[in-house]
Amino acid sequence: MTTMTTMTTMTIKPIKTKADYEAALKRIMVLMDARADTPEGDELDILGTLVEVYEAKNFTIKAANPIEVIRFRMEQYGLKDKDLIPYIGHSGRVSEVLSYRRKLTLTMIRKLHAGLKIPTENLVQDYPLQNIS
Repeated sequence: MTTMTTMTTMTIKPIKTKADYEAALKRIMVLMDARADTPEGDELDILGTLVEVYEAKNFTIKAANPIEVIRFRMEQYGLKDKDLIPYIGHSGRVSEVLSYRRKLTLTMIRKLHAGLKIPTENLVQDYPLQNIS
């Protein structure tokens, strides 16, 4: 008695266009419940990788402006400018930072990260100062 193994052939190709991307997403939705170490599970892994690469090339997200991040956190926590004094310094310094007249220092970044749980990578991004003329 011979045992026959059925091989399923995947047709996977690079994702080059938006149509290719959308087709890959549809196929991923069909395969979402595929078990690992099956042809469908392997196809899901490969398609997932291809989609990640396509998204990295085509859907880059601009880094957030640190002052906008601080303002967002203030809104989330219901904070006023004066509530930032422990992290940034006296009220004049808070005003300068929030109005783009002074850059955040490393000490300010550390305090904002520790006290307000703002990710450091969001605070170290460069941003332009406002010209004072």
